[in-house]
Formats: sequence, C-alpha cells, structure tokens
Amino acid sequence: MFQAHFAGMNMTENKTAPTRDEILELEKQVWAALVDGNAQADRALLSADFLGVYPTGFANRDDHVGQFADAPTMAKFELSDTKLRVLTPDIILLSYRADYLRPGTDKWEAMLISSLWERRHDVWVNSFSQDTPLEGVG
Repeated sequence: MFQAHFAGMNMTENKTAPTRDEILELEKQVWAALVDGNAQADRALLSADFLGVYPTGFANRDDHVGQFADAPTMAKFELSDTKLRVLTPDIILLSYRADYLRPGTDKWEAMLISSLWERRHDVWVNSFSQDTPLEGVG
C-alpha cells in the first residue's frame, strides 16, 4: 500500500470552506450587477478565464460583461433550492433555481444554474456557470 507523505506541507493551508450562505451572497452579487446594469461589478466577480455554458452557446468573461452594453438585463430575481458541494476549501459548486423577470416584461422565467466559485489569491471569483432553462414557467 502506497501512502504519500508531505512533511511539513499542509495542502489546504488550514483554510476552511465557506458556508452556503457566504457563496450564495457572492452569487447574488452577480445577479445584482445584472439588475443594476453594473458591468464593472460583474467583471470583478468573474475570473479572467470564466466559462459560461448557456442555451445560446459558450461565453467568456467579456461576453458575460458585454450584455450590459445597452441596459440592465434583469429587473428582479429570486434564488432558491440551493445546493452546495465543497470540492476543496477553495473550490465550491453552488447549484440553485433562479426565477427572474427581464426588464419590460411581466413574465417570470426560471432556470437551474450550477456555478463554480474558486478562491484565487484569497479572492473568490466565479470561474464557471451553466444555465439550464426550465420550460413552462411564468
């Protein structure tokens, strides 16, 4: 039986994983940027190598931030049914249901989202998001 031994090395540097509420608060900041039309806040929350997987295709950080070119993309949102998977103390997967209202409409839409958050240089950034629309909601 082989056992790796790393003398004097603590691979997690005694970091504790964040709580579901802490990661959910970060996710809500992304949504708030969509409501406020705040591209700068959105860019700060996404990693430089961000990858979005959406029904319209793949998106990088510039694509995500670019949606603010004309105006806010959301009017209201509610996040529910949250599930947290701690992959490491520095890599967290948050999955949840988002119900949202786009500006200029009264029809609510919904999707399931999985969002990967990573602690890089002691800053949490969203590095990946996949959105799955739920049909027949509204």
